[in-house]
Amino acid sequence: MQIPIETYTLPNGLRVVLSEDHASPVVAVNLWYDVGSRNERPGRTGLAHLFEHLMFQGSENVPANEHISSVERVGGSVNGSTWLDRTNYYETVPASRLELALWLEADRMGFFLPAITQEKLDNQRSVVKNERRQRVDNQPYGDWDERLQAMVFPPDHPYHHSVIGSMEDLDGATLDDVRDFFRTYYAPNNAVLTICGDFEAEQARAMVERYFGPIPRGPEVPPLPGEPRVPHHMAGEVRERIEGDVALPRLYLGFRTPPLGTDEFYAADVLTHVLAQGRSSRLYRSLVREQRVAKDVGAYAFPVITGAAMLFVSATANPGIDPERLEAAVLAELDALRDAPELDTEVERAVTGIEARWVIGLQQVGERANDLSMYTTQFGDPERINTEIDHYRAVTAERVRRFALEYLAADNRAVLTYVPRERQEAA
Repeated sequence: MQIPIETYTLPNGLRVVLSEDHASPVVAVNLWYDVGSRNERPGRTGLAHLFEHLMFQGSENVPANEHISSVERVGGSVNGSTWLDRTNYYETVPASRLELALWLEADRMGFFLPAITQEKLDNQRSVVKNERRQRVDNQPYGDWDERLQAMVFPPDHPYHHSVIGSMEDLDGATLDDVRDFFRTYYAPNNAVLTICGDFEAEQARAMVERYFGPIPRGPEVPPLPGEPRVPHHMAGEVRERIEGDVALPRLYLGFRTPPLGTDEFYAADVLTHVLAQGRSSRLYRSLVREQRVAKDVGAYAFPVITGAAMLFVSATANPGIDPERLEAAVLAELDALRDAPELDTEVERAVTGIEARWVIGLQQVGERANDLSMYTTQFGDPERINTEIDHYRAVTAERVRRFALEYLAADNRAVLTYVPRERQEAA
């Protein structure tokens, strides 16, 4: 299907994307800020994620937590998320409530600073620290992505540290740090606003002008800290073995790869589906069902754009299986990709699955709005939503095989192994 798109830019730099769809009486408002953990300087990690929380604590005309309540009272849904390359905020509301969603987003873009207080900062800092304790520090294998990013990306690369940041940096964040971060990144010239669903374009343009037009342009966004340019290969294999409070050994293999938007990325994404998507996938079939050395497997290609990306493969050992045997089994399956005769069928099945999920996702106005914001922010091209699936359709078994040979190599590999504490003490 061809998604209709209209774009324009306000004088203050805000890029606006409109996509009408009158199939259902709902409308999605999606706001992407071009800021994520990659923009954080050393000693102030975690600020972007902290802001995701702070931005729901009220603005000059919206009391704390009222943003969420206002949307939910009219039957809508609202949330936000932060990642390496971006922060986004989004609402899906009945079509008649579009103006409410736009006003709420504009008020916190233009009038957040007068409402921020030390009390709110301390409160949300505690929330984020508790989130880190629950999801990372006290969760079995919870720090895997933090450790793997640090192994795959050098210390001066923007992806070297995790999104949630360190406890020390969260403790060190001051009210001035928060204010400076907001002034720098949460401005109309560093944002994309997408409206998707049941609305009239002329009315939407008038609302956007009324609420977002008066917000002044922010300063020029500074260059990314550190050195974002990095080779797509690591300098050799790196290893880390963690003794922890885990029940079973688990293996993570990380590989540095070309970023989202390159031909290699689409081959990488298809490969992860071949390896670990579903019960008929290569790793599940071999390691879980046939050899029974693993109880679960996983694979994922990070869709990121700053210099390079990362593909990881994971496997959790079955009871009685040592990590060395598990690693050997995983590596054997990766090596087998170079001459696997059934790869053509596996790639075709993976691409079909990706396309099916793509079409289903685009039928939801919220997903469609988010994709339009993403392609506009990261590629300057919202029309990419109408051609993105073609990049997957072009992936062949030969391209996947070439990718595996070049990037899933021993000299481009981070090996992170978790073992139960009792096992190492016994050894």
